[in-house]
Amino acid sequence: MTPLPSLTLIAPILLLAVAALAATRPNSRPGLLPRWAEVAALAALGLAMAGVGQLLIDGAATLSFGSGAGLLAFRLDAVSATMTLLVSFVGWVVVRYARTYLDGEAREGAFHGFLLATLAVVLVLVQAGSLGVLVLAFLAVGLGLRQLLLFYPERAEARRAAAKFSLVWGAGDAALILAAGLFWAAFGTTDLVALGAAAQIGLPLTAKVAVALVVLAAALKTATFPLHGWLTEVMEAPTPVSALLHAGIINAGGFLLIRMAEVVQASPGAMAAMVMLGGFTALFGAAVMLTQSAVKTALAWSTVAQMGFMLLQCGLGLWPLALLHIVAHSLYKAHAFLSSGTAVRAVAAIRRPGPVAAPGLGAVVKAFAVALVLYAAVAGGFGVIAGPKSAQALALGAILIFGVAYLVAQGLADAAPKALTKRTALASLGAAVAYFSFQVIAGTLWGASLPAPPAPDALEWGLIVLAILSFGLVAVAQALFPLWAHHPASAALRVHLANGLYLNAHLDRLIGGFQASRPL
Repeated sequence: MTPLPSLTLIAPILLLAVAALAATRPNSRPGLLPRWAEVAALAALGLAMAGVGQLLIDGAATLSFGSGAGLLAFRLDAVSATMTLLVSFVGWVVVRYARTYLDGEAREGAFHGFLLATLAVVLVLVQAGSLGVLVLAFLAVGLGLRQLLLFYPERAEARRAAAKFSLVWGAGDAALILAAGLFWAAFGTTDLVALGAAAQIGLPLTAKVAVALVVLAAALKTATFPLHGWLTEVMEAPTPVSALLHAGIINAGGFLLIRMAEVVQASPGAMAAMVMLGGFTALFGAAVMLTQSAVKTALAWSTVAQMGFMLLQCGLGLWPLALLHIVAHSLYKAHAFLSSGTAVRAVAAIRRPGPVAAPGLGAVVKAFAVALVLYAAVAGGFGVIAGPKSAQALALGAILIFGVAYLVAQGLADAAPKALTKRTALASLGAAVAYFSFQVIAGTLWGASLPAPPAPDALEWGLIVLAILSFGLVAVAQALFPLWAHHPASAALRVHLANGLYLNAHLDRLIGGFQASRPL
């Protein structure tokens, strides 16, 4: 076994060293510490880039310490190199932003220390090669993020959000610890590569229960329905924390699934559960997002929807696309949160377009037909060029094209100008081409490291049809919304959705309202 080059592992060590300096002055002006923090984050990014180069030169490798249930292994392959580079880049951007954002705060030094320490353990997490490292890293991430969420401990809302986070994240940790024990009992190893190979032979009952616990842990850590409330209430923390959470840490559950893709895909029941839970969470989060007036709250609900959609991708076995989704969502969401302070001015500066054409039922039906025909034509063309696509990939593309069909419906409304009709049709064509192009790119980058989608059985076909119909009906309802927006039932539904169907209120009662301990 070729030992793992040490450069990528130097990054978290470097960040922890600078974080330790912050611990010596938690309540005083930090001096040059913010600049040192930024330099350390930039150095971590450089080391991550060097890791990509080493992977291209030497290939995938694992470095292991210990043996048996106490095995600590670190893995360098296409998945871990991508995530290390992504986390390092987003971390550097957030640390650089925080240097100005937190300037003058009483506990500025402590903030930089907790931020660097949390970033360091996330880097360890994405390089994990064994269940032991995964468990320890997840535990450490929870502790670090809790301290960041409680940066303003005097705020009751911050304490409530931290209490919810600790409850849900801790439950996910417990599920993962139990899963690790069951995998050891079933296969006698906690090495992730060895577990993936063993799963190809089949899963005994113990391992099937372990896979169910892994899916549960991932669902809890990605804020899926119905325990999503903590993610939408972390806005009392500084903006850099929101950016790091929504652009990085929230993806940890998805990374867990992708890292254990071979094992998870060996359980059809687990895959089906992810499709149903992920699809419903995506629809629920998107619907609530559209009712929010606050910028950051809308972004938080957008994250809930995006994580649900990522879980749906994993359930369909589209692992490279799920990883691409994580990369794209992280970059977009980091920018969205860090630029949210200028959102009001940006919206105010937009020239109002005037009345918007409201499509009727005929225009909506025509729009969806046009979008699907264009999608089918593009799919056929890519099938000839790049080979046929799986049923799961075609279904996911159809779901995505439904969103574009909503725009096409605006262009086909009776009052819409011809220029708008042409532009919306081109948007549909462009979206279809982009989807299959990115699918080819994702397959090229990570396809060799991740399993191919399984051949759909009767259950899988049923879930695919259910997903297409569900997303299609919601897209049609959204396109027709102007026709029934003023109905009293619509107003009542909007109020209920704006409050997230009051699920957070029930969770508040379970944890004792605003009661939460203060940080150490």
